[in-house]
Amino acid sequence: MKIGVLALQGAVAEHIKMIEKAGAQGVVVKKVEQLQEIDGIIIPGGESTTIGKLMRTYHFVDALREFSRQGKPIFGTCAGLIVLAKSIVGQEEAHLELMDIEVERNAFGRQRESFETDLDIKGIDNNVRAVFIRAPLIVKVGDNVDVLSTYRDQIVAARQGHLLAASFHPELTDDERMHAYFIDMVRETR
Repeated sequence: MKIGVLALQGAVAEHIKMIEKAGAQGVVVKKVEQLQEIDGIIIPGGESTTIGKLMRTYHFVDALREFSRQGKPIFGTCAGLIVLAKSIVGQEEAHLELMDIEVERNAFGRQRESFETDLDIKGIDNNVRAVFIRAPLIVKVGDNVDVLSTYRDQIVAARQGHLLAASFHPELTDDERMHAYFIDMVRETR
């Protein structure tokens, strides 16, 4: 099973390491053609506006929408969550508009307000360590979106069918269980 990591910006190597630790093959995705070779893809953190611009420049927007239409799983972490969202607070345009969620950028504050915590995540036994860095927040979900985790009563992880989103950076810990959860989603859709 091959899981891609969109390599336009963000912690690509760290995601690859976690994918492999969780038992799948990680693929660095830099070209649209590579989407045909993978079973699922992670859109990592970084800066969502920059990722959006680079996705447009390198023709990933329509390609990733088609990837999703084929039912192939996509996992967005931090900025990747913003990229997946149907709407973004304070912005007229979203990016991929795939997941029926509304998100708020930098909802937890600037870089110095970054923090780590343990989260209870639906479908994963025991708490998962989560790293929040200038993290977004899911402020609204559609009826078909399953809330997987909250922090102080605010939504920080959700799933909609083959789409998974997390406000935090699961790749910046030693715990590969979020990646394993995603790999299980990919296995279910194959």
